[in-house]
Amino acid sequence: MKIAVLGGDGFVGWPTVLHLSEAGHEVHVVDNLSRRWIDTELGVQSLTPMDSIQERCRIWREVTGREIGFHLLDLAKEFERLKSWLAEHAPDAVIHFAEQRAAPYSMKTDRHKVYTVDNNVNATHNLLAALVETGIDAHLVHLGTMGVYGYSSVGAAIPEGYLDVEIENLEGEKKGLEILYPTRPGSVYHMTKSLDQILFQFYAQNDGLRITDLHQGIVWGTHTDQTRRHEQLINRFDYDGDYGTVLNRFLIQAAIGYPLTVHGTGGQTRAFIHIQDSVRCIELALGDAPEAGDRVRIFNQMTETHRVRDLAELVAKMTDAEIAYLPNPRKEAAENDLVVRNEQFLALGLEPTTLAEGLLSEVVDVAKKYAHRIDRKRVPAVSAWTKDIATRVERDPEGKRLKSVS
Repeated sequence: MKIAVLGGDGFVGWPTVLHLSEAGHEVHVVDNLSRRWIDTELGVQSLTPMDSIQERCRIWREVTGREIGFHLLDLAKEFERLKSWLAEHAPDAVIHFAEQRAAPYSMKTDRHKVYTVDNNVNATHNLLAALVETGIDAHLVHLGTMGVYGYSSVGAAIPEGYLDVEIENLEGEKKGLEILYPTRPGSVYHMTKSLDQILFQFYAQNDGLRITDLHQGIVWGTHTDQTRRHEQLINRFDYDGDYGTVLNRFLIQAAIGYPLTVHGTGGQTRAFIHIQDSVRCIELALGDAPEAGDRVRIFNQMTETHRVRDLAELVAKMTDAEIAYLPNPRKEAAENDLVVRNEQFLALGLEPTTLAEGLLSEVVDVAKKYAHRIDRKRVPAVSAWTKDIATRVERDPEGKRLKSVS
């Protein structure tokens, strides 16, 4: 297949590009490189040293003999260029990663909220409108988030996208109805993914677009089989309080002797998936495309759930790190349960990677190798969800006053 990977320079995008290229597909990266500019804005860098996207593609060609195309394009702002690109290249599939992906970044200030909505929603809608206008019958695979669901409060498993309900009509008869599982986003970022869902439903029913929406859990890990092929193919690795995912951040903190930062009680249950499983799920979704006229296909892209404090205790036991309990900058319940159904990917052949100690140790080893690149002041998560919460969040970049427990 000819596959366009929008946002292919990013944390999940880059290993996906390599995985699909090695599988024999013709892969094109379309990216505006905004994530690199955000590094500059925040004054932080990937833990792992990253070459330019052009150099990365050159190294891949040198190692494998396979070409990866790169195209600099801003989906949210350059609609006509996007249309022209699609018409010229006519991809068989489009994988859409091209959205600002961090909940804390989306809540930093009003400017960050506006940017996240403008970038994410416009990029998605521009893509859908361009696919309709050009008439390309491409399978659209979108990376969404488990965060659209909020958290289960009724003790039932969250289904894969759709919920069967029963309503009473005016004659008093009970009628069955299938609806999208009600969203309850926990940040502006998660809200944009909820809005994406509605856009997908409309364009699937109105224009017959073939769409798969992957509601992904928190990604952990560093390497995939392909990123191990050469040091310059290494994936980006975020450790800061805005972009670093919770398990990866714990492992990095342990590697540099920084207390593991648990916010609130640590009773929040999250869904997780290893980066290698993430790229494998995308490949499986590409091979199971819906037909024109089908409803949007929704997968829960996760393999396991864990409470944050349990993860901290696991890492502390493995590394002898200390745990620091800090004020929670998010507006969320102190404790929650999360039960998720993921039968569809299992039925397609996914063999889940769980929190094996060897893979956890691999992350610690990477962190130790590049520890000299870590700015300890950027480790704490301080972007607060409301002004009231901001006044209560302790901000101590060196962790000197953190209350720690073994």
